[in-house]
Amino acid sequence: MGIVKIDDILHEDARLAASVMCRSINAQAEFWMKIGMLAEAHPTLSFNDIVTAQLASARVHRPEVAVPRDTV
Repeated sequence: MGIVKIDDILHEDARLAASVMCRSINAQAEFWMKIGMLAEAHPTLSFNDIVTAQLASARVHRPEVAVPRDTV
């Protein structure tokens, strides 16, 4: 474990995002860093592509979303 110096505004953004995502500030910053590293390594993938690949790699079951049919 180490200490990383980040801008105060970025720290506050991480704190706010962490509260929304039910993560600690450190976990939020780690998530952003991991996604950023993967995005740099795979620049053609979208955020959703990266997250989907990471969930599949971890063998997380992703339930289907029920999409309502048009009622017209």
